[in-house]
Amino acid sequence: MREMKSSSNHLIFVGAIVAVLVLAGSIGAPASRSAAKTAQGTPVPVLPPPGDFVTRIDNKYLPLRPGTTFLYRGTEQGKARRVSVFVTHKTKMILGIRATVVLDQVLAGGKREEKTFDWYAQDKRGNVWYLGENSSDFVNGKWVRSDGSWEAGVNGAKAGIVMQANPSVADVYRQEYYAGHAEDMAKVLSRNKSVSVSYGSFEHALETSEWTPLERGVLEHKYYVKDVGNVRTIMVKGGSEEEHLVSITK
Repeated sequence: MREMKSSSNHLIFVGAIVAVLVLAGSIGAPASRSAAKTAQGTPVPVLPPPGDFVTRIDNKYLPLRPGTTFLYRGTEQGKARRVSVFVTHKTKMILGIRATVVLDQVLAGGKREEKTFDWYAQDKRGNVWYLGENSSDFVNGKWVRSDGSWEAGVNGAKAGIVMQANPSVADVYRQEYYAGHAEDMAKVLSRNKSVSVSYGSFEHALETSEWTPLERGVLEHKYYVKDVGNVRTIMVKGGSEEEHLVSITK
């Protein structure tokens, strides 16, 4: 799953009481220590069996209809940033689950920077699971596979939930888990935010805080709109990157 790079370059409903208690106890603590404690107390969600998955992804906050392209623009370290997210018609079988393949491409300063094939699937309850990614960085004129690439079921990597069916404020959940390589996490901050981007202005947006224990001091806020998807991402700690939705084509 693509994330904006820091200056260092980089369940089933997971409302487990232990995670909430850990998070509550970290209020007022430095961001890095708070994130570390939350990570320790949040279990990896248990992936349902293949029969519990559906062929579509129509989660209200993260609809991924094949043939759709989301275009984002923003800035990264003072340079113009362009991100294209294309929901392909391709699928990939992972642990017996047919995942939708999404191609994510990033240009920074007009130059190729990153491309990622992400693999998503939705269970019958409406949770969108993240089953892995094949990510590459453009280095010295060629694509180099990223250390953050992973696939559920390979080398101990486990799927996570990228978007819950029914997010509630204070929910904390793992979006992926490949120890030492991919450990993104999220917390629901609000379901009632106002947000304005090039694509439009919206009320009642879902706001999440997203981070990884692997990059201490880096924190993003993301905004999701019903029946649209992610409309804005902004780095609030560890950098100044931002991107917002410009258009959706089908």
